[in-house]
Amino acid sequence: MDSTVVDDTKHISPWGNPRQVETVNFADIMSEQLANDLQLKEEERISKTVTAESEHCDFEIENSQEENDFLIAQMLQSQFDKESDEIIKKTEEKFNGTSKVSVSYVNYRVFPDKMLGDSDSESEEVDDKHREWDSFVSSEKAFKAMPKCGYRKDGDNMVTKHDMEMAGRRNACRVMGFPPEFHTGDGGAFDMQLSNKVYNSLKVYSRHEQSRRNRLHDKSEQATAEMSVDPRTRLLLYKLVNQELLDRVNGILSTGKEAVVLHADGGTNADRDVPRECAIKIFKTTLNEFKTRDKYIQDDYRFKDRFSKQNPRKIIHMWAEKEMHNLVRMQKVGILCPEVVVLKKHVLVMSFIGQDHRPADKLKDVNLKPSDLAAAYVQTTEMMRKLYVDAQLVHADLSEYNILWYDKKCWFIDVSQAVERNHPKALEFLLRDCTNVSSFFTRRGHPETKSPSELFKDVSGLDLPEDGASMLCRIQDYERNNELLTHQMTEKEYPFEHCWEQSKIAPTIG
Repeated sequence: MDSTVVDDTKHISPWGNPRQVETVNFADIMSEQLANDLQLKEEERISKTVTAESEHCDFEIENSQEENDFLIAQMLQSQFDKESDEIIKKTEEKFNGTSKVSVSYVNYRVFPDKMLGDSDSESEEVDDKHREWDSFVSSEKAFKAMPKCGYRKDGDNMVTKHDMEMAGRRNACRVMGFPPEFHTGDGGAFDMQLSNKVYNSLKVYSRHEQSRRNRLHDKSEQATAEMSVDPRTRLLLYKLVNQELLDRVNGILSTGKEAVVLHADGGTNADRDVPRECAIKIFKTTLNEFKTRDKYIQDDYRFKDRFSKQNPRKIIHMWAEKEMHNLVRMQKVGILCPEVVVLKKHVLVMSFIGQDHRPADKLKDVNLKPSDLAAAYVQTTEMMRKLYVDAQLVHADLSEYNILWYDKKCWFIDVSQAVERNHPKALEFLLRDCTNVSSFFTRRGHPETKSPSELFKDVSGLDLPEDGASMLCRIQDYERNNELLTHQMTEKEYPFEHCWEQSKIAPTIG
């Protein structure tokens, strides 16, 4: 029985006219030949659709490429036109200069000055030129707008160049032009005004401060400051490192009135036996330190012919050389002191008294047991005697500040001012050393501490009175007589100072 598809074209659809369906026999549908024909028709339709779409895409790609090339060409042409206009504008400004009559090249430009198509960035740049960032910009413009006659009419008021408000703003602008070291702050956020009196005071102070800074800068370039070194000293240290005498320069160990001491690691120089740790003593070259040094060096026969107050730099070199010679002499007679490594001008490299970057403590900073205190006293007095008798030297500045306590032994340091026994004031310096040592050990409670006069006798072998004032006078008389005999002088100088002091303490007759 044949089945047919019902034709429903007669039924009315609310969505429109339905597509008419072709009536097909069921046997035809089941036929294999019909199925193959339908498959071929479907493939042919799909291939035609794909071909049409590909042709359309190729056309669109070609059109888009042409449009992109056109846009790029337009952009390049626009950029070229702008650069050409800038060149024409600069030529116009150069040609016109400051002339009151100007020539315009506007007709030669591609883009006019106020073209609507300018970018936002260009408009922002133009706005920036006319923007007033703070009050100082507007103040400067107000001054520039003042005519040469010195006054202008502002509405019903007459404004002159001496106006208080304008002068105050101008002073504020000038203050902002002070050197960077002069901290003025930022006053552009408000209407800052300074009177002439305030401005003049600040100007004078700025000049004085600048002069002071220049003086300090010059002095720091020529001298060794308290916590730093000058360029010449740094160059010497660099040379020591390059010569492998030092491996590295570390921090500051101590600072004194005449020198700065640095810690350094010893190098591997083949010609010298450099210790593992070194102390670098850099003598200060500031002029105020030379005032008290001449009395220790000008009468020393080793430097007497070379001494001159006219050249402070040479004095400091002799001062360092003197300490080196004194340390070498002390070491030869067995006195515990730093060992000299090398001397370069005013830089003295010595062995480090301490261990692992930690320096030995000064005698004044150590809390000694009674047995250690007694041993320290014995060592100090013995080294003083050995220094005077064997090394033929007087320390001249011996105290608990210049004695180190390391490995239960006393070490003498800072011997740059040490003088020879034949120095005119050697005994005075020795008495001062004895007084300092005796006072320290007495304060620490050592029961066997001798008086300054007794210690002086033990060290020097001279018998002098017990009274301190008489002892000093006797020493001065002895030194004066020694000086007269040395230079074969027959007349003695009248001891005016001594007689004057004696007259003050003499009893008055009522």
